[in-house]
Amino acid sequence: MSPANPADLHDTIRVVGARQNNLQDVSVELPKRRLTVFTGVSGSGKSSLVFGTIAAESQRLINETYSSFVQGFMPSMDRPEVDVLEGLTTAIIVDQERMGADPRSTLGTATDVNAMLRILFSRAGTPHIGPPNAFSFNVPSVSASGAITVERGGKTIAEKATFNRLGGMCPRCEGRGSVTDVDLTALFDEDKSLREGALTVPGYSMDGWYGRIFEGSGYFDMDKPIKRFTKKQMHDLLHREATKIKVEGINLTYLGLIPQIQKSMLAKDRDAMQPHIRRFVDRAITFTGCPDCKGTRLAAEARSVTIEGRDGARNIAELCAMQISDLADWLRGLEIPTVGPLLENLVETLESFVDIGLGYLSLDRPAGTLSGGEAQRTKMIRHLGSSLTDVTYVFDEPTIGLHPHDIQKMNQLLLELRDKGNTVLVVEHKPETIAIADYVVDLGPRAGTDGGQITFTGDLAGLRASDTLTGRHLDDRAHLKEAVREATGHLEVRGAGANNLQDVDVDLPLGVLVAVTGVAGSGKSSLIHGSVAGREGVVVVDQSAIKGSRRSNPATYTGLLEPIRKAFAKANGVKPALFSANSEGACPTCKGAGMIYTELGFMSTVASTCQDCGGLRYQSAVLEYTLGGKDIAEVLALSVAQAERFFADGEARLPAAHTILARLADVGLGYLKLGQPLTTLSGGERQRLKLANEMGAAGEVYILDEPTTGLHLADVENLLGLLDRLVDSGKTVIVIEHHQAVMAHADWIVDLGPGAGHDGGRIVFEGTPAELVAGTGTAGETLTGRHLKEYVGA
Repeated sequence: MSPANPADLHDTIRVVGARQNNLQDVSVELPKRRLTVFTGVSGSGKSSLVFGTIAAESQRLINETYSSFVQGFMPSMDRPEVDVLEGLTTAIIVDQERMGADPRSTLGTATDVNAMLRILFSRAGTPHIGPPNAFSFNVPSVSASGAITVERGGKTIAEKATFNRLGGMCPRCEGRGSVTDVDLTALFDEDKSLREGALTVPGYSMDGWYGRIFEGSGYFDMDKPIKRFTKKQMHDLLHREATKIKVEGINLTYLGLIPQIQKSMLAKDRDAMQPHIRRFVDRAITFTGCPDCKGTRLAAEARSVTIEGRDGARNIAELCAMQISDLADWLRGLEIPTVGPLLENLVETLESFVDIGLGYLSLDRPAGTLSGGEAQRTKMIRHLGSSLTDVTYVFDEPTIGLHPHDIQKMNQLLLELRDKGNTVLVVEHKPETIAIADYVVDLGPRAGTDGGQITFTGDLAGLRASDTLTGRHLDDRAHLKEAVREATGHLEVRGAGANNLQDVDVDLPLGVLVAVTGVAGSGKSSLIHGSVAGREGVVVVDQSAIKGSRRSNPATYTGLLEPIRKAFAKANGVKPALFSANSEGACPTCKGAGMIYTELGFMSTVASTCQDCGGLRYQSAVLEYTLGGKDIAEVLALSVAQAERFFADGEARLPAAHTILARLADVGLGYLKLGQPLTTLSGGERQRLKLANEMGAAGEVYILDEPTTGLHLADVENLLGLLDRLVDSGKTVIVIEHHQAVMAHADWIVDLGPGAGHDGGRIVFEGTPAELVAGTGTAGETLTGRHLKEYVGA
């Protein structure tokens, strides 16, 4: 036989000496054009290897092929800490990051479906009003007139000209679909003067620039109570348009309170706001549907254009409000030869939504309201019909937010991508997805500094036989509880109609563990977040990301640093501010960052450890003060478990800190370092950090939105123990969950369905897990009941 072509020999991705984050000199060879699943407990180093090393280096190398001019506009990426990376192919990352924080971003605009619909209406709609921009709620209508100069016959002649551009934006709500109403009592205390601090808007302190601007404007008397302001002064305070003023010789702009709030706070999506800003907005601003466009975001002209379909004429707003599966059917019935290829492409894209299990959404759904799982599946759509092959697709837990019934579909899509000749790398915990892997890489043995090693590589049968944590737990199956707790009362929900809910009445039992189940899009979140979350005494722990810079860490996020700083200050007779790396105690060279960041234009920013503080972030004088024999930097270098012991007794006994640390250990974060930057935490770690933080809140009812997200099979047991402890302490815990182990462990299950979108929104079962498995509910056997029955082997 003739020797193989050398080009065919490159069939592995070879990683040698990876040390990114907690990886401990990891070396591994991954087969190309195969489906490889990475397993291991949360924090074992899966994301560091897959995203932080392999995908990051692939993207960095691709970015380097562009000119330096283009690279200047792209995010600079550091080279991962690894000795050798060979055999890389182009990496396409499909992660769980939430989509768009812009309130004008919808599912339709984020996936380019709206762009195709706008072209369709500009070509085939009647009456014809203009180009595609006339149907875009992000483009305002503009008209102008004036003189222009024209060269004609050797002379320059001035002529009058007018300019018109028709946009689709509703002028009343500026394309947002809702208008705001401001509660003035939340903006100021009318009995106080401005100098006395009448303004209660976050950030409006009279000690800083705002105080100088208000005083320098000369519009009002700073010592006069607001309730005695004249009409003109009140207008200047609240509504005055941007006006140039001069204060102490400096040119500044004065803007009324309400336009300033709209510009600085309301331009952001609610989920992207800092917590204290969000609380203020929730208290002070009410959002109501725009009366002019009825929430469609579109101007009257855009809404006047229709296309005739099989059940009558529809405008673009009506199509965007339809369920995607229905919209695909409606468009399939159109026969317009002039836009045939466009229609074909549009229907194909919408069918991809249905195939991936998102057919229940509508195009006008704000992108910021999609869950992590929905956002990830939306990003997958653009890759399904791609003609690219021999690329590496990297997925971060693609089964998040999926009912066991839907996981089957997701597995099929992953296999299709592989069968087209692509390398598919998946970070995953669900046994159903691990089962379809061609190759498994298990990291561990534990998390944090106890992880970062490869404990197994091979096929599924080998993993089962191995003595790794994943191998031992792979076939774990929860058992139905022998006895369930009795309810101590009921939380009544009556006539719930948010989104797709169909006038739902339900009594949620108190004092027990309640699981709310159903396929994705059946109405679980609409029921709980829409009808229960806003009530008094209800604490919500959702999937939204933790906001924090590289200066934030578990100690600052949980409020743990506060009692520690005070204890250090008291023990040494100095100010608490000295023990903050963001305040007086910061190393003056690196300003408390511990690193010196050097910007190198289009090349990646170089981060080097600060020479003066050695990366400890504090000035040397501060490190001379100790508590229990340790300085502040040594305390922040402790893990949660070590710190819990340190603050338990002896000279460093600190009950306030010990309580917070016990909660962190409870949620399985005992390995985290107190000073570890939040930016290095995995998705599962961040959610458990939020859970630990919220457990300190004085709530009676806890709502957890898919708390098993990012949790290894072994960690699910610990989570169930934590939920039991919460319930046994007299709390009510409501979990929105797809994991069968949580369903089997619940005292009461509320199952929504039977399908998604308008096929769901009804209660199909209420009762104990045993009754759900037995199919003795009013609806007989439900989809959830069937999968739970298979899981527990009943």
